[in-house]
Amino acid sequence: MTLSQRLFLRILPTLIITIAIVGIFAYRSATREIDNIYDAQLINDANVLWSLMKHPLTRLTARPTVQVPDLDFTMDNQLALNEDADDYADAHSFRAWRGSALAFASSNAFPDEVKRFSAGFTDVTYQNELWRVYALPIPNSDVTIEVAEKIILREGLVDNILLNLAFPLLILVPVSAIIIWLAINNGLANVRELVSQIRARTPDDLSMIATKALPRDLAPLVHSLNNLLRKLGRSLTMERRFSDLAAHQLRTPQAGIKLLLQMFDRADSDEERAALLKDLVVSNERAMHLIEQLLRLARVSHQPVQLEALPLRQIAAAALADFGVILNRRGFHVGLVATQDPQVLTDRALLRVMIDNVLDNAIKYSPAGGRIEVRIEPGSRGFRLCIEDSGPGIPLEQREAAFQRFNRLDAQAGEGAGLGLPIVADIGNRLDIGISLSTPAWGSGLKVDLDIPAA
Repeated sequence: MTLSQRLFLRILPTLIITIAIVGIFAYRSATREIDNIYDAQLINDANVLWSLMKHPLTRLTARPTVQVPDLDFTMDNQLALNEDADDYADAHSFRAWRGSALAFASSNAFPDEVKRFSAGFTDVTYQNELWRVYALPIPNSDVTIEVAEKIILREGLVDNILLNLAFPLLILVPVSAIIIWLAINNGLANVRELVSQIRARTPDDLSMIATKALPRDLAPLVHSLNNLLRKLGRSLTMERRFSDLAAHQLRTPQAGIKLLLQMFDRADSDEERAALLKDLVVSNERAMHLIEQLLRLARVSHQPVQLEALPLRQIAAAALADFGVILNRRGFHVGLVATQDPQVLTDRALLRVMIDNVLDNAIKYSPAGGRIEVRIEPGSRGFRLCIEDSGPGIPLEQREAAFQRFNRLDAQAGEGAGLGLPIVADIGNRLDIGISLSTPAWGSGLKVDLDIPAA
């Protein structure tokens, strides 16, 4: 279902309900006004009858009820041709009382068996027809004037008004629906134009979408799309740069391995072949380490973050235990200092990758028999995990560049691929972990502080 159809199907019921409510209010208003007008007419009729019958009702002696006959319209009378007028006359009656005796009555009035009504308005059913009666007691006399009218007369007038109102309202529904449909389609023309503009773009076209000709309601959407395109552009640029650098970094060890294989094939002695084979193993290990770092970096960039409360001391101890064989073989002095096992809010897998990279760098760049110390202490954002080594360290002016990918510092020129600390920085950004580099308290080496939010 299109957006135009959805908007139309939401607006149309509202329109129909609104028209129905207007019709109901119009019907009730017409009924109330007609009742007021007809009641006022009954009051006026009662006063007119009193003016006409005042003399016979007050002066004549007691006499039988006088029945006033209907006018017998002849064919020569124009009113005789009007059936509505005759029906209107039949719908009205009157009675005049003198004391408890009925003095005058119209030919279609209630018989004297129907007792005199109390003053004011009364609704009464007579011969299966509903009548509206108004009784007017004359002050300072025993005379009461009654005028009556059939309720069906009022209902017929209301029905006629309702029918006359219903026809234009029914015509209004389809006309309004057509106008609304055209207005929705015209209003969404800018959206369709925007969709066509985006659909016509090539995958490499990440230029900004123009917002000058768009209405203000669409401007936030287009601004959001432009921000997304800008982020995609930066991401693709970084990915291309990363791919180029990765290809360049992989080309170097592979070229070295190829050269060593060629030299191995041309070697003249076993001693020369043994030395070349040793160099081949070292070059292959470097290539495998670089590939492992690249795969780890790719996994870090796409792995979803799952924050949970985790024991920091337990995770740090597990990371040190995994490096235990290397640490023992190279004779490192290792220490884990933690007065408690604090709970931190982080992702277990990503935090382990972060700690493993820092420990891997500490082991790689520290001499055999060196010192590595891991400490947990309170920090500004929760808890601080400090990893200190006795390696060459990083000069103050080069510490910011140490987090750039494939940036191998002079002190580390012979080792690594320049991805350890950049991976740590990427994870830190995703987990909101602060990272800082400094020198250990013993005066040499590198100290890496990880400020981890508390759970």
